[in-house]
Amino acid sequence: MPRSCPRGAADPGRRSLSKRTLTASLLLRCSYSLFQVWLKPSPPPDLSPWVPLLRPLVTMPVTVTRTTITTTTTSSSGLGSPTIVGSPRALTQPLGLLRLLQLVSTCVAFSLVASVGAWTGSMGNWSMFTWCFCFSVTLIILIVELCGLQARFPLSWRNFPITFACYAALFCLSASIIYPTTYVQFLSHGRSRDHAIAATFFSCIACVAYATEVAWTRARPGEITGYMATVPGLLKVLETFVACVIFAFISDTYLYQHQPALEWCVAVYAICFILAAVAILLNLGECTNVLPIPFPSFLSGLALLSVLLYATALVLWPLYQFDEKYGGQPRRSRDVSCSRSHAYYVCGWDRRLAVAILTAINLLAYVADLVHSARLVFVKV
Repeated sequence: MPRSCPRGAADPGRRSLSKRTLTASLLLRCSYSLFQVWLKPSPPPDLSPWVPLLRPLVTMPVTVTRTTITTTTTSSSGLGSPTIVGSPRALTQPLGLLRLLQLVSTCVAFSLVASVGAWTGSMGNWSMFTWCFCFSVTLIILIVELCGLQARFPLSWRNFPITFACYAALFCLSASIIYPTTYVQFLSHGRSRDHAIAATFFSCIACVAYATEVAWTRARPGEITGYMATVPGLLKVLETFVACVIFAFISDTYLYQHQPALEWCVAVYAICFILAAVAILLNLGECTNVLPIPFPSFLSGLALLSVLLYATALVLWPLYQFDEKYGGQPRRSRDVSCSRSHAYYVCGWDRRLAVAILTAINLLAYVADLVHSARLVFVKV
């Protein structure tokens, strides 16, 4: 007979099964609890102790650097839209159309005069040179902008176009005044006179077009640009141009060689012209750092010296040219060279008067230059 277990004693097989079931149940409960803990979102960590250390990083300024291509588009001061360079679209922009007008008007002016040979004498040569020079440089500027060659241009492109535009406006203005008064009025009625009058008209158009470019591209308050686009830079152009005209009027040495005081005036014109030309060339060549002194100090000193020198010339030139006590001629009628009108020629008394007026103009320009140079804030670009 099989041996039976006593009452109250557990079966060993059944006891082993109960232990396995209990273990499995505990494992399932533990896994389920861990799974619930993993699914439950954990509370955010307490970062309050780190806030004082992180605050400076939050308030620290961030600098973002962006790379731009400056040879594709350039914005022109005073214009509502940018000027596209390196593309034929540059000619459809306001500044491009304005330069086309300059190119056409100067071309028509010298073509009309050259077709009939109406440019005899020094004044006619001056006018012809003005129109040809302005046409040539304007054509170069258009080619550079159409081909996007600003970076390869030997001069500073920030300063060169507006410098030339200012010179061209003054050149065309002088040609529009000198050519008709010293040449056209002495021509007989006919084809040559008609062409000369038409050339004068187109010269006036070119003068207005160049002056408009200067007004559009000059520096505005708070704008970073080249020095030649500022008021002192444009005044430098005016000062050198007026000096050149003075040199043209005193080309005959008999006007000043008989008096040391007048020779001093000629020296003043030359010294101030050279100093202003050096300032312009330093800016066009971007060589302002070669000076032993800061460039703003150089400009202020130049303007102050020129004001003092021109003040002496403004006193001495009229005194020794128009005062009889110092050998001058107070009346135009006493000058033999002015007794009758001459074609292509300006008489001696008129030259003396023109130099006195131009001296006063240049003195005012240097005074304005001194005032603006003292107030100008230079930003190295």
